Amino acid sequence: MDQNTQEIPKFTSRHLRDMFGLFPTGVAIVTAVAADASYLAATVSSFSTVSLDPPLILFSMARSSKSFEGWSAVSAFAVNILSEDQRTLSSQFAQSVGEKWQGVKPEIAAHSGLPLIPGALGTFQCRTWAKYDGGDHLIIVGEIFEMSRSEAGRPLIFSGSRYSKLAEEAFANII
Repeated sequence: MDQNTQEIPKFTSRHLRDMFGLFPTGVAIVTAVAADASYLAATVSSFSTVSLDPPLILFSMARSSKSFEGWSAVSAFAVNILSEDQRTLSSQFAQSVGEKWQGVKPEIAAHSGLPLIPGALGTFQCRTWAKYDGGDHLIIVGEIFEMSRSEAGRPLIFSGSRYSKLAEEAFANII
């Protein structure tokens, strides 16, 4: 068989998800203002850095999301990095149905008007830079125009379909 025409291995989406779960990630809630002025929010572990110059980050949004249309039209968004004591918020904002903001009063960013998650370890406010087809997801890249960091707390970690904590010695090395 020619190496350019090798068969693609067959596996289920569950097997793929389990393999992705071997790689621990931080947890964030992405927030934005929709065209109708309502607040959008989604828990993501797909947040990643892209570039230092210009300062770019990305997250991906499932095309099956009930709020996909709103996310695909945003011109700005915020990434709120969660602390390990914000598991409940992570679960609340991960739900596809119900009122995600119930019981949560967002902090509204002064210059951008973006809703921010109170108590987040850090936030990045971004202008949408580009959007790319990512199969069953839309990859949204943002250019950071403002960021802030809390001095308290440790990051919430997700691995193997469950929340985890960094070991104390690992956290001590985070600046």
